[in-house]
Amino acid sequence: MAGGFRRGNQRRAPKLEARGELQSVEREGPFKEWLGMPDLYRFELVVDGEHYSYQTEDSELPVSVGDRVVLRYKETKAGRWVDKKSLGKAIDPSEYQ
Repeated sequence: MAGGFRRGNQRRAPKLEARGELQSVEREGPFKEWLGMPDLYRFELVVDGEHYSYQTEDSELPVSVGDRVVLRYKETKAGRWVDKKSLGKAIDPSEYQ
């Protein structure tokens, strides 16, 4: 089978990626989806003027306002949702010598 596995004749959509300056962060929560589930926090992020939502069990983000960040996301009817554990600082190779 050349080309790997596919469901029917569909190809998986490539992940969308964004990078830029984290301009603002707002946190909501904690929320409990159901009994026994850990608390979830929802963050509203603004990266280079674009809005993204990020949901995680962590009460703090690994990045701060002003950082250059990179993230993977998917577009839904409810907006842009950042993939779990894909948010981090963008590394610029020119800064390391």
